[in-house]
Amino acid sequence: MAFSPFIWLQHIAPQHTLSRAAGMIARGRNRALKDQLIRRFISAYDVDMAEAETPAADYPSFNDFFTRSLKPGARPIADSETFVVSPADGAISQLGRIEGGRIVQAKGQSYTAEELIGGDADLAARFEGGHFITIYLSPSDYHRVHMPVAGTLRETTYIPGALFSVNTVTAAAVSRLFARNERLSCIFDTKQGAVASVMVGAMIVASIETVWSGPVTPHGKQVIRTDYTGTQALHLEAGAEMGRFLLGSTVVLLFERGKIEWLDGLKPLDKVRMGQALARKTASG
Repeated sequence: MAFSPFIWLQHIAPQHTLSRAAGMIARGRNRALKDQLIRRFISAYDVDMAEAETPAADYPSFNDFFTRSLKPGARPIADSETFVVSPADGAISQLGRIEGGRIVQAKGQSYTAEELIGGDADLAARFEGGHFITIYLSPSDYHRVHMPVAGTLRETTYIPGALFSVNTVTAAAVSRLFARNERLSCIFDTKQGAVASVMVGAMIVASIETVWSGPVTPHGKQVIRTDYTGTQALHLEAGAEMGRFLLGSTVVLLFERGKIEWLDGLKPLDKVRMGQALARKTASG
């Protein structure tokens, strides 16, 4: 691949320092600064504030604006008895089968399901021959992440890592991108078997939050596994919020073999909205 200054700068940049600094600014409550940031962001990315529940001037911080809730009914949920629904607004980066334990990242690029979810070989084996989809959330998108199917939380794994950008240019150029970046793997028990929802961090992503534990400690150095099977079961319905990104990024979903089939016509670069049907549940699921 030809030399790319954009990719080279990401390799040499102090990724975590930049992200911490961005986080401090985004959390700031200085009214004049946050109002200016919000106005410029809306203008630069053509954000549709007509569907937001709160007017732009009423957010206490840029983070509150970025993770804004939507008006009731803004994202209808497809029939969840029949379909797997999109967990987020965004664009499909890739989708397909998990073959030989590998997930396609871009043309000529792939990584393993095992490394994506934090090194659990037995769990990764359950996804062999199954389906995956990667959804990229652009700056203009709604940044809350929802359940693709109803499920009960089994475990989470925080995996430290780099913070490369996750757009299509970087995905095509940086090997094993989604298995190198900082991420949180969330495993749910569902009627379709085990389902993984992996929230992948990126450059300038200040934090990842979940509805059950709040902010995930960002930019750490140790893999942290949390078992939820011995606690009061947390069950979330399809379309329910499970987490959110503070300034960024990508969601990867993994499904077991024979449980779902993608709807005809879905392909990379297609725009999707939270709640729309992505796949049909199979009889075996």
